[in-house]
Amino acid sequence: MALTEPFDSAEFLASLTQKPGVYRMYSESGDVIYVGKAKNLKKRVSSYFRKHLDNAKTRALVSNIHHIDVTVVTSESEAFLLENNFIKKYKPRYNVVMRDDKSYPYIYLSGHKHPRLSFHRGSKKKQGEYFGPYPSAWSVRESLRSMQKIFPVRQCEDSYYRARSRPCLQYQMQRCSAPCVGGYVSDDEYLEHVELVRLFLRGKNHQVIAKLVAKMEQASESLNFEAAAKYRDQISALRRIQEQQAVAGTEDDMDVFGLAIRGNMACVQVMFIRDNQLLGSKAFFPRVPPSATEHEIFESFFLQFYLAGNKTIPKHIVLPIELEDEKAIVSLLKTEAGHNVSVYKGIRANKKRYLQLANANAQNAVDTQFAQHKSVHARYLALEEALELAEPIKRMECFDISHTAGELTVASCVVFDREGPKTSEYRRYNIEDITPGDDYAAMLQVLQRRFKPGKEELKIPDILFIDGGKGQLSQAEAHFNEWPDDKTPLIIGVAKGTSRKPGLETLILGYTHDTFSLDSHSPGLHLIQHIRDESHRFAITGHRQRRQKVKNTSSLESIPGVGAKRRQALIKYMGGLHGLKKASVEEIAKVPGVSKQLADTIYEHLHL
Repeated sequence: MALTEPFDSAEFLASLTQKPGVYRMYSESGDVIYVGKAKNLKKRVSSYFRKHLDNAKTRALVSNIHHIDVTVVTSESEAFLLENNFIKKYKPRYNVVMRDDKSYPYIYLSGHKHPRLSFHRGSKKKQGEYFGPYPSAWSVRESLRSMQKIFPVRQCEDSYYRARSRPCLQYQMQRCSAPCVGGYVSDDEYLEHVELVRLFLRGKNHQVIAKLVAKMEQASESLNFEAAAKYRDQISALRRIQEQQAVAGTEDDMDVFGLAIRGNMACVQVMFIRDNQLLGSKAFFPRVPPSATEHEIFESFFLQFYLAGNKTIPKHIVLPIELEDEKAIVSLLKTEAGHNVSVYKGIRANKKRYLQLANANAQNAVDTQFAQHKSVHARYLALEEALELAEPIKRMECFDISHTAGELTVASCVVFDREGPKTSEYRRYNIEDITPGDDYAAMLQVLQRRFKPGKEELKIPDILFIDGGKGQLSQAEAHFNEWPDDKTPLIIGVAKGTSRKPGLETLILGYTHDTFSLDSHSPGLHLIQHIRDESHRFAITGHRQRRQKVKNTSSLESIPGVGAKRRQALIKYMGGLHGLKKASVEEIAKVPGVSKQLADTIYEHLHL
């Protein structure tokens, strides 16, 4: 319900406390437009209502305030944490907002008898060792692939490892030593491989190479030339990795921040250094309100970076600019991290080199992003002109369907705004209860699920693209024919040409079914191709994930009363799932732990 009473700042300030706390400013529509913290609430909030305000952003903010809520806290640290939680929850338009608050991935070495090397993201509750953080999932998987070629340590799932009765293909490819099956590698030998992995992940490459050189020489002296050649190949691979590590230093646990601003766009580059190795870097583009200062942009981002999500706080942090509340912020980081945290300005040689590199990368990233945004803006203008639209396009959505021979159908919805893809609003839908392969029914189902009349926070796009011809387009028309609201989208079908080559697409207008094409060099067509390709990529990725999940799921998992241990016993006793399917009820009942009644259930389930 919209608020209608004007905000009386004098009356509000008269009763406002002077204790520390967090304040939330609301617009007339009830949206939170700004969140701030203060050591003294009355003093800080009063500053917004002075007669002369120099800052244009503050004047714009104050003109939109309808009422203010405050939350009193007991300390400045609590204020920092609560402010961060509110910003993450409400994403106020006058705050600097970090767009990505996901936790970072790690390489995980489990604590099993035969430890497993794997990708990990999230809380560190499992017993074992964690190495990272890495800037992206891709960098972790690339590292795991590289290590699999050098160290024969298992990377398979525990369920797969426990069910093995003979070595898998990874052993044949010399990428695993087959600890799952006895007689191929001793426990001590396997743990030696694990120790080399541990040293490698801690940046002790020289120690790893020295150990392998010693083993190679020992094998050569024993005339075991096959083993010596294997060690030689490992050493060569490790030296190649060392050469690829272009940046190396003496810092074992440090994050380095770079900052660059261009126009109303900011980039913060974060470099992750662990165990004397640069694990990589990542560029962030926080949402920046108009007239935000350099200090406000960086300090707001910095706090959200470490307090949002599951971020690891290192012992050393190099900053591009000085923090205004540095003492209080460092104290909070120490409390959150559970160890001492030091911040540096990048004056000394080694830290200065890293800071210069981070700033240079930030500048390059913001320049690239700025050019890309100019290109996207030009594409929107061209599309608006081609479609002869009176109002600017603010939001577009595109739908696509993916399946294999009608099975495991997945629909995608991707969203673009004036800045390009809005990935946080992408959605996938598993399509059920239709005739397999019926793309028309699949399209209608996803539109009905996406656009439900009366659905809260429903955003109707200005343009709705349908990847397909008149058949798919007619499903969108049928759905919106009975749409109860005034606003309906402009519906456009995107049909591929007979040769299916980019640039030959036919565009079909909804309801009239008038067809037209844009020049292959038209920026407007490039924008349509971009959103169409994104919807196709997102749909097919979701379909592949669903297909892989089915592939990795045993048909025994859906049988009531058959848990992991019974599944393992059934597979082992019957020599695999194929043998189990051929077995009679009496044979299944002979498996340890399986009763006659359960054997009947298993048999019926496998022969439906």
